[in-house]
Amino acid sequence: MAERLQKWLAARGLGSRREIEGWIEAGRLTVDGRVATLGVKVEGGETVCLDGQPVAGQPADRPQTLIMNKAAGVICSRSDPEGRPTVFDALPRLKGQRWISVGRLDLQTSGLLLFTTDGELAARLMHPSAGVEREYAVRVEGELDTEQIRRLRTGVEFEDGSAAVARIESGGGEGHNRWYRVTLAEGRNRIVRRLMETVGTRVSRLIRVRYGPVELPRDLPRGRHRVIHGALVQRLYESVGLRTAARRVRRTGQRANRRRSNRS
Repeated sequence: MAERLQKWLAARGLGSRREIEGWIEAGRLTVDGRVATLGVKVEGGETVCLDGQPVAGQPADRPQTLIMNKAAGVICSRSDPEGRPTVFDALPRLKGQRWISVGRLDLQTSGLLLFTTDGELAARLMHPSAGVEREYAVRVEGELDTEQIRRLRTGVEFEDGSAAVARIESGGGEGHNRWYRVTLAEGRNRIVRRLMETVGTRVSRLIRVRYGPVELPRDLPRGRHRVIHGALVQRLYESVGLRTAARRVRRTGQRANRRRSNRS
């Protein structure tokens, strides 16, 4: 069965669908020597090239997923013209696959980051329609009053649309600073900081502690990463309505075998 090129490549760990669509629009991908266009479909027997180099023709048989405890001051881009450290610098090197960051954290935000080689999983986790929860530990200047909390819960209007917290709970604190646990079902750029600024307070520290079913382990040092396996990965796939990567790879292989049998 033919699939859109961006979906086909995402399943091979080449990037997220959105990233691959950007490559198509930039004319970086060809299919059998012709520049690919959005909407083009492939069956798997074609020669697909990125910047003139052939890409992997089979799905990654062992997609990997890992978590990182990002430190403040590290950026989430693959490279930085200013030479600042990036989260990708610390990741293990891969052969025939690439790490895809599931969303980003801004420069001064620390905490949980997810990386996967499964492009379909990354795309589902980041898509707004999935409503995957992100939970943060937020330190603000001063205690939020009842009206500020009400506004955060009911929603705030921004130029790029409204936003609201799904849950907010007090996390304690002393003196001028107060901690809160804030949960949102979206990941727009700087959304927690923007929400707090709109209700008249400023975030002095921000840590992501959960993404969907995955929580930041207390024993994972800042700047370090850990591969995750088993039931936790299963829950991650199920949270966005996906079969595990292994099951999808088997189904893809079965379809390819049927196509080869039909041609012979």
